[in-house]
Amino acid sequence: MSDRSFHSALLTDLYELTMAAAYFENNARATATFELFIRNLPPDRGYLLLAGLEQALDFLENLRFAPEEISWLRRHPVFARVSDAFFDYLKEFRFSGEVWAIPEGTPVFAEEPLLRVTAPIIEAQVVETYLLTAITFQTMVATKAARVVEAAQGRGVVEFGSRRAHGPEAGVLAARAAYLGGCLGTSNVEAGFRFGLPTYGTLAHSFVMSYEEEEESFRQFTRVFPQHTVLLLDTYDTLAAVDKIIDLGLRPPGVRLDSGDLVELSREVRRRLDGAGLRETKIFASGDLNEYLIAELVAQGARLDFFGVGTELATSKDAPALGGVYKLVEVLTDGRPRHRAKFSEAKVTYPGRKQVFRFCEPAGRYHHDLIARAEENYPEGEPLLACVLREGRRIAPSPGLGEIQQRAKANLERLPERYRQLRNAPGYPVGISRALEELLEEVRQKVIHPAGKGRS
Repeated sequence: MSDRSFHSALLTDLYELTMAAAYFENNARATATFELFIRNLPPDRGYLLLAGLEQALDFLENLRFAPEEISWLRRHPVFARVSDAFFDYLKEFRFSGEVWAIPEGTPVFAEEPLLRVTAPIIEAQVVETYLLTAITFQTMVATKAARVVEAAQGRGVVEFGSRRAHGPEAGVLAARAAYLGGCLGTSNVEAGFRFGLPTYGTLAHSFVMSYEEEEESFRQFTRVFPQHTVLLLDTYDTLAAVDKIIDLGLRPPGVRLDSGDLVELSREVRRRLDGAGLRETKIFASGDLNEYLIAELVAQGARLDFFGVGTELATSKDAPALGGVYKLVEVLTDGRPRHRAKFSEAKVTYPGRKQVFRFCEPAGRYHHDLIARAEENYPEGEPLLACVLREGRRIAPSPGLGEIQQRAKANLERLPERYRQLRNAPGYPVGISRALEELLEEVRQKVIHPAGKGRS
């Protein structure tokens, strides 16, 4: 994907641009604040692990309308009545606003603002689609990865999902999010190049099948990669393959099981390897694994050292989308903030700029969160949202991905275990401050009984 494609302002929904044109044509130049949050946690999720902020900020710093994109928009029939002045405006379009965000690698919960954008209303509106997909996709995968890693109980997990991801770029970003969530690395080479991730690979059944004899495939692959060979055992007969490795005198760093009864096979493979003095050879398992299956394998005593998790991880198969929303909470006109909220049934939003405060037990474990107005202060709580971008530019260098991974690990260790359990996790307590509740009611009354209009 070209740099133009990464940062194109056309990475949005059409209605964002029609609203932008309507704002422009009607001379609407207010400064607006939007907040991005997740309405509800998916089934079996006691938390979400925030990810994707780096890509969101990179987009905001670099988005542009290229000349050929503006020409294409001019020809679009929906813009037939839009003035040339709007398209001239797009030539110089940049994001000039401010962003507050919760750091990547932080456990977050439903309704908490993860990102707060304040900018001229056209700029804040156009970026909605990209911000939602950048944050929700990686957060979804990072959360899945954290659950898989927890289920593995100290055994290594590698992300293997690129071939089943929803497109090549999704595979790259899934690899990033999976590493943030605790995976050792990925099979995706582009992710290794772009993000500096450790990359891992074994070999496919096709390599074994390309030789007349299975043992010849083992011998030839090991000859080229003596320090990095992980031999695939189940092309024909798993246990016979182990015996061939032993008889050939090979000492591969690893072997992989991709099918069959992984508990019994891993025990017997381990027994034979150890009996031949190959105690250092690790056993790698793959094949439609997820956190639930891995937890069962561990509980049943499978002799496995590493897990390769593909489809279930790169697509978060059991919870493949997050209900992310990006809502207007404040409009600044004539220097005065005018608070906005939505009151439709089951989709009420709270008005005004907000902050999330996290409160801890004396031992440092998380106890509860409070969503409050941005100007409130709770000295005993930690404010989670911090300014990360001002006047369209980042205010500090972004942390490295390894640092974010360690932050995520430390943060999850502070989240009580009951909220991390794989099934039926209770809801983490998140409250609303009294001041924010009062503001909601104030705005509600203004909507129901606007000034200057009598009651019906």
